[in-house]
Amino acid sequence: MVIELQDAAATRSLGIQLGQVLPAGTVLLLQGDLGSGKTSLVQGIGEGLGIRDAIESPTFTLINEYLTGRIPLYHFDLYRLEPEQTATLYPEIYWEGIEVEPGLCAIEWAERLAFKPDSYLEIVLTYQDEGRKVEIQAIKDAVIPELRIRT
Repeated sequence: MVIELQDAAATRSLGIQLGQVLPAGTVLLLQGDLGSGKTSLVQGIGEGLGIRDAIESPTFTLINEYLTGRIPLYHFDLYRLEPEQTATLYPEIYWEGIEVEPGLCAIEWAERLAFKPDSYLEIVLTYQDEGRKVEIQAIKDAVIPELRIRT
């Protein structure tokens, strides 16, 4: 699925829709250049989940947990890490719900993961002359929800 977005507000709106419908256990692997809208998308997801806390990119903390929404949101930012370092975060405890309540995992700079979950939504954000383009691909058992955006 390819979606054309005019601006950051449209990116956030897409995130709100995703946050309203994605089930617990969903993993979003986000890719895109700096400033392409990854954090804006996750902020919208948090809003769609009903999280009232400010959603900030966890560039230095690596993982932020938001537990007050419809389901928990686990927000990763792997920008500062090499693939071998990401394994030490044990991301699988979040996407498998091993030691935490199952929720939604949003992982920025996902291409730096040492390994990926069995199923996930891959979301690639890119700049265009006007606005942004978002490509969403379902891997294995993941399902792209029905969205109210023209594709």
